[in-house]
Formats: sequence, structure tokens, C-alpha cells
Amino acid sequence: MRLRVEFTTEPFDLDEAPAHAVVAREVVQGADLDAVDVGPFGNTAEGGAEEVLAAVGKLLRESLAAGATRVSLQVNVVDAAGADEGAAGEGDR
Repeated sequence: MRLRVEFTTEPFDLDEAPAHAVVAREVVQGADLDAVDVGPFGNTAEGGAEEVLAAVGKLLRESLAAGATRVSLQVNVVDAAGADEGAAGEGDR
């Protein structure tokens, strides 16, 4: 099974990335994941279920320890092609 996690950490700082955001990004960038996309307001990582779940656990522990007051995340199951498992096909609309 493949998973995709999307996450943000708060509080936000528009002038520079807070320590908790940097730590969270370093966790996913250092994990054994297939795809990682980091941005100023959201981050996405994708990979095998065990790798993603391990990265999420580490991300939560380390970003909270670094000062995050909220971590918002969403985890989706994706198929081998990267599409959401529950997404409607073209003929289903």
C-alpha cells in the first residue's frame, strides 16, 4: 500500500520558517520516501505505508518538541499510479 501525507505546522511566520517547520521538512526529506514536495504553506510526501507512517510519527514528535502548537495532516491511500484510491473516475461523474 502507498500513502500520501499532506501536512502543515503552526504557528506560521511569514518572514522566515519557524524551527518547527524546518524540523518537519527535514524529517520528511530525510525519510525513505519516493516523493517529497515542501512549500511555504503545505508539504506533501509519498511512499510505502511503513515509511510514511514512520515519518509521520517522527514528524509529530520532533515538530512539537521544536515549538509547533498545531500540526495538521491528512493521509490518503494512493494506488501505484499516484491517484487517490477513492477518487472518482472520468465515467463516474
